[in-house]
Amino acid sequence: MKSKKTKFNRKNQVFTSVAIILATLGLTYAPIPGLQQTVVVVSGTELQEPLQKLEAKFEQENPNIKLELKFQGSQEMVNNYVDQKNDFKAAVLIPANGEILAELSDRLRATNNTNPFYDSPTPIAKTLLVAIAWPQRGKVLFPDGRFQWQKVEQAMQASNWGKVGGANDWGSFDFVTTDPTRSNSGQVTLNLWTQAKLGANINQNSFNNPSVQSLFGLVKKSVYQPPRSTDILLQEFIARGPNDADVATVYESIALYRWQQSTANQGKPYQIYYLNPTSESIATAAIVRRDVDNSTANAARKFLEFLTQPAQQEILVQYGFRPVNNAVDLKTVPNSPWTQNIPGAEVKPTVQTIPPPNTQIIREIQRVWERAN
Repeated sequence: MKSKKTKFNRKNQVFTSVAIILATLGLTYAPIPGLQQTVVVVSGTELQEPLQKLEAKFEQENPNIKLELKFQGSQEMVNNYVDQKNDFKAAVLIPANGEILAELSDRLRATNNTNPFYDSPTPIAKTLLVAIAWPQRGKVLFPDGRFQWQKVEQAMQASNWGKVGGANDWGSFDFVTTDPTRSNSGQVTLNLWTQAKLGANINQNSFNNPSVQSLFGLVKKSVYQPPRSTDILLQEFIARGPNDADVATVYESIALYRWQQSTANQGKPYQIYYLNPTSESIATAAIVRRDVDNSTANAARKFLEFLTQPAQQEILVQYGFRPVNNAVDLKTVPNSPWTQNIPGAEVKPTVQTIPPPNTQIIREIQRVWERAN
């Protein structure tokens, strides 16, 4: 009897030990009720698809942190945050470039003289502003293969392809860009165009020039109802096709990523043209202080650190972005768009790169755009 009892007790001890181990593992890998942090991340739409892919991976590696992703145009993001128009409490903002965060900081400091961010903003990914055009139209407008703002302006003034060397049945010339009051790419487009128009470096006073104001009116008439974000613009460009959308300015990242989609929808994919000069936009993240406690800020830091690691940077490259982590090579990343022979795409384009517009110039661009007829 004693032997049977001993065996029974040993079995109980084994089962108890196994149960303790399993419980410990459960506590390690499962979220603890009441301790899970929710981090609301608001990003520009250009990052929507890669962030959605990375969300599941991050939550798997950090089971006590839940991400809630929101997507808005970069300027719209700042305006909504400053005016408290969102129905959620953002912890992280990731507009298309760091200058927009500088604008946000200036606007918030004007009413509350404190730093609105927990830490210095963190660069996440880089891209360039490029132009795209359907092949036949691109050959007519840019016969030497180089994009020229003057050619686009002349086509807009002529309004009809037949007047600029195209076929009469191509109809009207349609240029598309995003709304500069809501989107970074629209602001960068008008900044570069203004510089090309005046043939010199510009400042905030440059926008008082009558020729610049006339240009803004011409562009505003051409785009009519500009999309609020760059990715929305590109999807509409692909869906509309030639005769409804001819030339557009977009980020290199989404132009590369959606190139195959244009092949499927329109038979012939669009051509990419590098602007010279162009502007590099660096998607930059900031952890905001308003309505964000230290615990949530720490969880947000883990997410930003996660995004800049090589494995995640490689995923961003697959979506057409250039990495901020120098350990990542565009040509060796699996499924890199730079190895897919996309027309016009270059690993190292031989163009001048200038900074995106600063806060003062952004304000002038918005002012002149809103007043343009």
